[in-house]
Amino acid sequence: MRIFVGTDHAGFGLKEKLIPFLKGQGHEVVDKGAYEYNEGDDYPDFVIPVAREVSKDSDNAKGIILGATGEGEAIAANKFPHVRAVIYYGRANCVVDDEADIIERSRDHNNSNLLSLAARYLTEDDMLEAVARWLKTPYSGDERHVRRLGKIDQIKIND
Repeated sequence: MRIFVGTDHAGFGLKEKLIPFLKGQGHEVVDKGAYEYNEGDDYPDFVIPVAREVSKDSDNAKGIILGATGEGEAIAANKFPHVRAVIYYGRANCVVDDEADIIERSRDHNNSNLLSLAARYLTEDDMLEAVARWLKTPYSGDERHVRRLGKIDQIKIND
């Protein structure tokens, strides 16, 4: 699978661990930066190129972006057509019994194709486990999910 990866300074250290992990799993990885730690960089500079690539081939390409909370990153990514970015903070603050399933549900129910990781809330092990679960979980293709995603794809905003 082709996976595009990008982050600003907040996720730089984790990205440097993520890329070898993904390559070790047999994935083709395209690093969209940051290529060095720079505390003054801006996440849109690295998230937008990832989202643009996923948008071009939303059924086949996947993206993984990292940021302090992953929130601004997901907001930026979701501006692109056919990008379905979800945020993952980890399981520490979940209060439901099936918290481990949230990452799978993002794929199974919503066919997420871009994962935004909250770098300041995840350990390296948590990140790698979440990414592995996200990548292995297929989209169910259930009629209700197809219908709902179709409605989202039909949204056209005109200024």
